[in-house]
Amino acid sequence: MVSKQRRRLLASIGAGTSLPFVTGATTAGSDDGTAASESEGDGEAEPPFDDQVAAVLERLTVEEKVSLLHQYQPPIDRAGLDSFRTGTEALHGVAWLGEATVFPQAIGLGSTWDPDLVRRVGDAVGDEVRAMHNATDGGVGLNVWSPTVDPLRDPRWGRNEEGYAEDPLVTNEIATAYTDGLTGDHPEYLKTAPILKHYIGYNNETERTTTNAEMPPRLLRDYYLPFFRDPIESGTAVGVMASYNVVNGRPMTASPLLDDPIREWAPDANAIMNVSDAWAPLNLTGAQEYFESDEEARAAAVLAGLDSFTEFDADNSTTTDALLGALEEGYLEEDDIDRAAGHVLTVRSLLGAFLDSSEDPYAHLTEEVLGHEDHRELAREAAQKGTVLLKNDADGALPLSEDETVAVVGPLCDRVFEDWYSGTMPYRITLREGMRDRFGPDRLRTDVGADRIALRERSSGEYVSASVGKGGGGLHLQRNDAPSVQLFERIQWTDDHWTLRSTANNRYVTVDGDDLVNSSAGPGGWEVVDEAFEFVDVSGAVVLHHPSSGNYVTVEDGLLQATAEEQSAAARFDVEVRTDGIEAAVEAARDADAAVVAVGTHPLMGGRETQDRDNLAMPHSQRELVERVSDAQSDTAVVLQSSYPVHLEGVEARVPSILWTSHAGQETGRALTDVLVGDVSPGGRLTQTWPRSADRLPDITEYNVAETGMTYRYGQDDPLYAFGHGLTYTSFEYGDLQITPSAPLQPGETATVSVSVANTGSRAADEVVQCYTRQRQSRTDQPDRELRGFERVHLEPGERTTVEFEIDYDEFSFWDVTRRQRVVERATHSVLIGSASDDIRERGSIRVDGEKIPPRDLSTATRAVDADDWSWDEIELLDRSRYEGTVVGMTDGSWVAFHDVDLRDKPTEATVSVANGGNSAVTVELRRGSPDGPVLGQSEASPTGGVYEYEAHTLSLEKATGNNRELYVVVRGGEARVDTIRLE
Repeated sequence: MVSKQRRRLLASIGAGTSLPFVTGATTAGSDDGTAASESEGDGEAEPPFDDQVAAVLERLTVEEKVSLLHQYQPPIDRAGLDSFRTGTEALHGVAWLGEATVFPQAIGLGSTWDPDLVRRVGDAVGDEVRAMHNATDGGVGLNVWSPTVDPLRDPRWGRNEEGYAEDPLVTNEIATAYTDGLTGDHPEYLKTAPILKHYIGYNNETERTTTNAEMPPRLLRDYYLPFFRDPIESGTAVGVMASYNVVNGRPMTASPLLDDPIREWAPDANAIMNVSDAWAPLNLTGAQEYFESDEEARAAAVLAGLDSFTEFDADNSTTTDALLGALEEGYLEEDDIDRAAGHVLTVRSLLGAFLDSSEDPYAHLTEEVLGHEDHRELAREAAQKGTVLLKNDADGALPLSEDETVAVVGPLCDRVFEDWYSGTMPYRITLREGMRDRFGPDRLRTDVGADRIALRERSSGEYVSASVGKGGGGLHLQRNDAPSVQLFERIQWTDDHWTLRSTANNRYVTVDGDDLVNSSAGPGGWEVVDEAFEFVDVSGAVVLHHPSSGNYVTVEDGLLQATAEEQSAAARFDVEVRTDGIEAAVEAARDADAAVVAVGTHPLMGGRETQDRDNLAMPHSQRELVERVSDAQSDTAVVLQSSYPVHLEGVEARVPSILWTSHAGQETGRALTDVLVGDVSPGGRLTQTWPRSADRLPDITEYNVAETGMTYRYGQDDPLYAFGHGLTYTSFEYGDLQITPSAPLQPGETATVSVSVANTGSRAADEVVQCYTRQRQSRTDQPDRELRGFERVHLEPGERTTVEFEIDYDEFSFWDVTRRQRVVERATHSVLIGSASDDIRERGSIRVDGEKIPPRDLSTATRAVDADDWSWDEIELLDRSRYEGTVVGMTDGSWVAFHDVDLRDKPTEATVSVANGGNSAVTVELRRGSPDGPVLGQSEASPTGGVYEYEAHTLSLEKATGNNRELYVVVRGGEARVDTIRLE
């Protein structure tokens, strides 16, 4: 018998039938953005599990099955199950597990626009994961949490470098290629099992567990969900990681979106294993305050489609206790546990869990593949191809002549950084090393451009000194009788973050407990960076602020400590510049024929996981370095290494050449040298719009990109560099655009677009040919343009090729909120072929024979969230209940609009479903033409006793006929949640 509690959950979530090993269809009302009527799959239930999986489930006790729903799964010897762990990080190489090949950051891999290359990178990473797994007797898990496919909609996001693009097509092509490599090419068994991160609407670190990412139905369907579709649909990803945040009022850890559409897309719904993010289940009863008990929270997550809980590291007791309690209290039945455990076992089976070692197709992979020479060469190729030439004037500095003397200066010339999701590099080649190998020491001038300073404590007159030992020691004061231990190289990474590297032992100053010590090999750590300091001017002196602790530096018994809570208690220092870094760099540039200034960001400072960026500014000291060097040397090229778009005011107009790369891994120096000297012509393209300034960006928690005009799709104004931008060392000519068929495209047909591209320059190079379309006529607003295809082609001088794109009829569809289904309208679409979204070389058009969307039928209950328009700044998309549905939270004077409403039946009443969780009544109005137009009807909505308690209010209508068929639902006098409207 189905318990009362579980019946309530099932009815709300739409988890469906309780038959063993089967997923039920989602109910039409449980859409959370998703419903059976909206499903983009076939809507069929999951098939029974594989016989072997079903047999194992049959043998397990309920406690044993529950133990499979945690990140760390214990061995069950009698069932032949070894221990199993989800979650090996492998974003651009195996992370956190020792030395492994480190490829460019994900944003750098995306910037290659080269799926074949990325597939080979994924294959190499998959080999290294398997090799580690084999070498540790299974200690390194084969379920990899990678790649990250969140859209790069806002460059201030602290994890910007983890994504591929702001566009779903580029992301899908790159992510599917990477996961295809990770999974291997065996016909039956996976090399690794990739999980896509982070599903869905996760693009901010500040308050990431409680941010409500509001996504109207069309934006959800046409923009956010597609980023995850292709890897799932192709079977190269085995699930998604539920993101920390809330979407339309409901935590993603317990969202029905985990089941539909993810399992609807999958070729085998049973082979989908959805996991939580680390510690996220605790938020359901913690920060999110969404459920009252752990039992109900864990049950809701399981019924929503979550299969594995990531919490409390290897201790699974909290998870198992809560799930067993949920069974006892009737929130779950054993069939629900079977379903989730069966998904886990199916993925384990695909990884070869039930094979003898002699049958394992990946047993041959040993530690010899770690950092293999082939992988090193691949890392170099990936770094080359992800490099983007942002600017190169006709008389630009690039490519460099190998006959020249070159100055290589700047803080990034002798550094290659690991980011948070990097592995440990087996070696690292800096730009200075790469250039020295090419030019030789006699024709290379180099300087990091950093000041060497001494810090004199004012009250004592003594200098800050450091230990000479490799392990460092406490910074202390002493007289100026040993200046060699009193110098620090000071480099600025953001306007508020400086590092100090002691010349005594070449180690960074950090904070250990309270003490300042020169012991760090470099910035690292989880949430904070202890190596960062802020120099604050106070009355002509300087105090040192330590941002990670929030304290100021003081002196206790001659030792420097970060213990002062108030600035007034901080020690005062004089900064004595012993070597002017910028002047040294300028002298190097004057003494050369050309200069390369290596500047950029530190991937762990100013923004990273748990911390968003306040701005995109280049630190003022780096900007000054570029300006001074370019004044001294007209042939100056800037090499910018960063994880995100950088504001280049004062730089872009000043230098002739700018080259961008991500933090590109162990081969950064060689790859950059290859591009700088022209051995490789730069062919990377930007996958993210570069704004001129962060001042033009909306609030980072604003997810409605169509409303805010973010990304190239929705018309981001006057960017510094557009999506798809990238130059090269040659020129390309486009021509002979051909589009077939010439007749209107019919359902089931495919349009073919071809264009001729020729290399008209003197150097071999790659061109990334991009195909966009724009719908010219529509009932509703359409994107400014949408990428439909791209191809990276290599052409020798004088070579010509034809690039062809195919666009299926269904690709012209979009989500129609009036009927909650996909639709192709009868319309003409512009076809735009070019080298970037703002560099269109050929134009044409395609006629598509679709339908005309009929007038809106409000004679059945129509959701307010499916309105055509709204007063966006005054409303909030919220949960209808804790388990299903989306409603519009409205405030005084806010409105939702329905356009082109069918009023032919001359309705006399309107029924509006409203929840009023306040203490006083609100007024619900129906108006014509505008929010202030004639009132057709109104009703008072008294408090309903809760935000999830809805009452139907009937509005008597006057004169609901005529030519103006725009209706507005307006709320006045307070707050309420509006669910549906119906005319009769």
